[in-house]
Amino acid sequence: MSRKGEEIYHQLRRLGASLDWSRACFTMDPGFSRAVTEAFVTLCDSDLIYRSENLVNWSCALQSAISDIEVETKDVSGPTMMSVPGYENKVEFGNMFTFAYTVEGCDSEVPVSTTRPETMLGDVAVAVHPDDPRYQAFHGQWCRHPFTNRLIPIITDTIVDMELGTGAVKVTPAHDFIDFHLSQRHSLLRPSVIRGDGTMEPLCGQWLEGVKRFDARQLVVNALAEKKLFRGKKNHTMTLPICSRSGDIIEPLLKKQWFVRCDTMALKAIQAVEDGQLEIIPSHYTKTWANWLSSISDWCISRQLWWGHQIPAYQVELPSSTTKEEELWVWGKSEKEARQRAAVKYGLNPDDISLRQDPDVLDTWFSSALFPFTMLGWPEKSSDFLRFYPNSVLETGSDLIFFWVARMVMLGSELTGQLPFRQVLFHSLVRDKYGRKMSKSLGNVIDPLDVIHGVSLK
Repeated sequence: MSRKGEEIYHQLRRLGASLDWSRACFTMDPGFSRAVTEAFVTLCDSDLIYRSENLVNWSCALQSAISDIEVETKDVSGPTMMSVPGYENKVEFGNMFTFAYTVEGCDSEVPVSTTRPETMLGDVAVAVHPDDPRYQAFHGQWCRHPFTNRLIPIITDTIVDMELGTGAVKVTPAHDFIDFHLSQRHSLLRPSVIRGDGTMEPLCGQWLEGVKRFDARQLVVNALAEKKLFRGKKNHTMTLPICSRSGDIIEPLLKKQWFVRCDTMALKAIQAVEDGQLEIIPSHYTKTWANWLSSISDWCISRQLWWGHQIPAYQVELPSSTTKEEELWVWGKSEKEARQRAAVKYGLNPDDISLRQDPDVLDTWFSSALFPFTMLGWPEKSSDFLRFYPNSVLETGSDLIFFWVARMVMLGSELTGQLPFRQVLFHSLVRDKYGRKMSKSLGNVIDPLDVIHGVSLK
């Protein structure tokens, strides 16, 4: 148990919590780790966990992916200076920039508007609405990229908002979720122009390589102005995605990660509430439950952090293989089991196979989602598991409905065949005078021991 964990136990004791301390456990305990591995392997075998290259929410400050529900938002109504980790000076947000793409073979241009001109080195198309009369003459034509000299197509798609900006948008699939879907529909390339540390890729050219992404913004604008392609900027209301852990501005990046398929499990979780098998108290949270689960996306569970459960998946290197190594993966409860699986899968002697375990770790909410049954000895049918599972009531903060509760219900039902509890009681949150949740990053946490014993104003 960590020092922080012991501190929490001490606080609970001083608060008078009547608990069975002999059953205290930590999600990094050896027994718990074995259960996490068992769960991962079982879900992989059921095709509920898969590896894919996809666009993820990336924190450049952490240099790690984070899940959708760890992304907070901040609305800005116009030019706003904000502190960003890794930058000495504040960065301005709340602007819409417009520049022109020249249409190949004629004197015409298509002006595009963006809040992120630094990503335009990764543009692979210009998109317009098929019914927009301003651009109908350009359907199927090409533009010349001013810095890479690539020809990029002018495509039509109804997803484009004719009323926003100029009605024409740059398409940068490796750095925007909507653009990524456009690339899937129109079979577009997805070049990345921002690295995991938030600096520009070599693909951008020597003038930008290694420059921080928000510093590159002004350099790109200046370069467009030099080429007489910049058409100005104006105030713009926008919503910024913020990493809840680091306060960094989220950068959508294309990464190969592990994902949990959530759609089928989510429908079962909705049905459990509708059928009365699971009761949510207060009942008004049932609507929130159904709305979120009905539109859930697959859960990225890879994290590029140094703490956590290392993913029990192994990259396979075959002798004299002509297949790209990154395409070959196996998983197992141990390296020995993974090697045997690889041998069977590829028809080789186990000794001829080289394995390298994925250095990434699992999202901490993955192991936390298993807590109701792993704390009782699962996957073994221990006496505790047989006696106390399913649990009767979960009581927790309403802020954890998605982070924890929904995931406990989905994975508990999938791995044990039973709901992990019959009732969920959501309590209110103690907030600071500004209405904010207490958090370590905000520094507004109150130590309960200070409430008990008193504390100086200093």
